[in-house]
Amino acid sequence: MAKKHITPRALFADAQGQIYDHPQLLMVCRRGNQITLPRPDELIPLPAESDLYLLPGRDALGFDPETGCMERIEQGTAVAGFVCPSYTLSATTAYQTASQDAPHLPLFAYGAIGYAQGKFWVTAKQVDTDKRQVFCNIPCKRIEDGAKRLMRQFPDNRLVTHLAKCALTYGCPAAKNFALGRFEAPLPTSRTCNARCVGCISLQPEDSGFPSSQNRITFRPTVEEICQVMLHHNSREKRAVYSFGQGCEGEPLTEAALLEQAIATFRAQGGTGTVNINTNASRPETMAPLARAGLSSIRASMNSAREDLYNAYYRPATFSLADVKATICQAKAHGLHVSLNYLFFPGINDTEAELEALTGFLHDTKADFIQMRNLSLDPEIYLSRLPQGTDSPVMGLKNFMKRIRKNCPWVNFGYFNPYLGK
Repeated sequence: MAKKHITPRALFADAQGQIYDHPQLLMVCRRGNQITLPRPDELIPLPAESDLYLLPGRDALGFDPETGCMERIEQGTAVAGFVCPSYTLSATTAYQTASQDAPHLPLFAYGAIGYAQGKFWVTAKQVDTDKRQVFCNIPCKRIEDGAKRLMRQFPDNRLVTHLAKCALTYGCPAAKNFALGRFEAPLPTSRTCNARCVGCISLQPEDSGFPSSQNRITFRPTVEEICQVMLHHNSREKRAVYSFGQGCEGEPLTEAALLEQAIATFRAQGGTGTVNINTNASRPETMAPLARAGLSSIRASMNSAREDLYNAYYRPATFSLADVKATICQAKAHGLHVSLNYLFFPGINDTEAELEALTGFLHDTKADFIQMRNLSLDPEIYLSRLPQGTDSPVMGLKNFMKRIRKNCPWVNFGYFNPYLGK
């Protein structure tokens, strides 16, 4: 039986925040600077644990099938969908900014969303089935009790206190998992960074117009504090992953010597599992000593394999995209697993130009894995910072991933840092 074609209606919100579906206008979406109807094969029901956001100062848009025109829904605030982890957006929400005084949007990803058949529909694709950030069946009290228990058990460990507060205050998924003793344990260590990412979630300049999502760590953990966290998590989770490089810190490779000592101490005390560093991959010389210490993998962040787009977002202070490539090559040469933390923005990344650049990057580095993450930033801010002439023909998220698989058959896709065994 042929799959029924879904044609969601446009959404908008009134001044009180009540959300409505428009009786005549159809849902539209945005890819780069293009506003179009969604493709039928990219619409999925809004996943559980996702959210709806209102976009202040922005009018909703819809498509009138009778006239064939895009229509602005005046007095109708635009609505977006924020998909839960493991899903990647294939299009962003379409809107028209109502005035120059419209506030900048917070650091989230804004998916196109509509309504049909009693459901919300969003333009996205599930890229990972790992359940490590699914908390819908876990009572909040269990997480709260776990975090408080950790602080009682390790009263003198500043890192444990920091992570417990991250779980309780910010709802950080990694910190909540540490409180629950499952999956991946976070290990923030660095107070500084050698890049000035436009969408940094732990430190924003006062004139950015939007706050950071969380506070950056204010102390340098000791080797003993780090190892205590790792060994405790190791005692509770058989398939443990431990990750330096969290949202509440700067660049972990600026503390490479500390990480090397902590990893070596952990391994010397019988620590097992996957030790990972989420990094901007700015320091190739650190890979060999970290690998000798017992590091398992790195996750290198990038928004694009094109240098001008990369620089526009990361604004590196002491390194270049060439250093990122060299770091990945050094990691592979020393037996480390390499993931790309690929910050995907529809209409910019799923283009012929980016496909060519990324395919070349993968062939040069032999990176193993691509984590298809959503670039979280006000779409207008991001697009305004990209160089002119960035647009090229758009193939869509699914076709982009298919062609990467065809051109680079050794590469796997997902969303989370994989467990690599003991």
